[in-house]
Amino acid sequence: MNAVSVAEPDDSSAFPVSCRNLHKHFGIRKVLSDVSLSIPSGAVLGLVGSNGAGKSTLIRILVGLLMPDFGMATVLGEPALQLTDAVKMRLGYVPQQPQALNWMSVGNMLEFVGKFYPSWDREYMGNALMRWNIAPSHRLEKLSPGERQRVALIRALAIRPEVLILDEPASALDPVARRDLLREIALRAGESGMTVLFSTHIVSDLERVASHVCFLHEGRLLLDTTLDDLKETHVRLTLPREAAATFRERIPGEIARRRRPDGGLTLVLARNADADWPQAPIAAGGVLDTPNLEDLFIELTDQPGAAWFTK
Repeated sequence: MNAVSVAEPDDSSAFPVSCRNLHKHFGIRKVLSDVSLSIPSGAVLGLVGSNGAGKSTLIRILVGLLMPDFGMATVLGEPALQLTDAVKMRLGYVPQQPQALNWMSVGNMLEFVGKFYPSWDREYMGNALMRWNIAPSHRLEKLSPGERQRVALIRALAIRPEVLILDEPASALDPVARRDLLREIALRAGESGMTVLFSTHIVSDLERVASHVCFLHEGRLLLDTTLDDLKETHVRLTLPREAAATFRERIPGEIARRRRPDGGLTLVLARNADADWPQAPIAAGGVLDTPNLEDLFIELTDQPGAAWFTK
């Protein structure tokens, strides 16, 4: 089974953000391995993975800041490494640690950046600074990491982007501030229909704002689906020790398995929405249940003795 959504070669321009067969190494360390992903127009996709999973590398490739070893990425129909100024004006990007123009005041930086964007929304800029209690006279380098992230998000949203890409936008925020920031993203996305990709290692963030979810682990995409379809298409199958010996080989729809301390097996299964779950392991005493998003992430990424099947 292929766990990722792959656009056909001549369909990449139909997606605001798309990548195909991305590979990336840093020295001998493999960071991305055959990553293919297409984000539909208007989707809010949460890219979740533990620290070191490859999220920032993938995002930097998508926005044209890093060259892959193999594969390609496109944004709004253009190769990510060759984006024209016209497309850059339609793209908002916030890195994990915003540091550009840190020597300027908040107000001066936003006014300076705004001159390059004909669609710059001064009203939104002013209202957002007031709502988040950020004084325009404060220098960026004197702000807390969370305040700098908020200013960077204001800068990205004030251009009224068609595509917004955020690398761990709430990592420096406390839970209340993180909720407010994510609500802002969801609100603006709903108002304008923009396409959003944001990475996070906090699974609960996805359920607040995302319409789609991807799990990235050790440079591989293990899951790509809509949140609405997730409960219909993914289950956990627990096999007792007696039955586990019968199912040593991968069964249809299996994307991960883990050996349990008691000798049994826990499998994660995926299927098409109109397909049936395999009956043989159920008849042998297997028990199906629907894990929540956090449990599913743990089953796929954080369990010792696990094996993954991405293809």
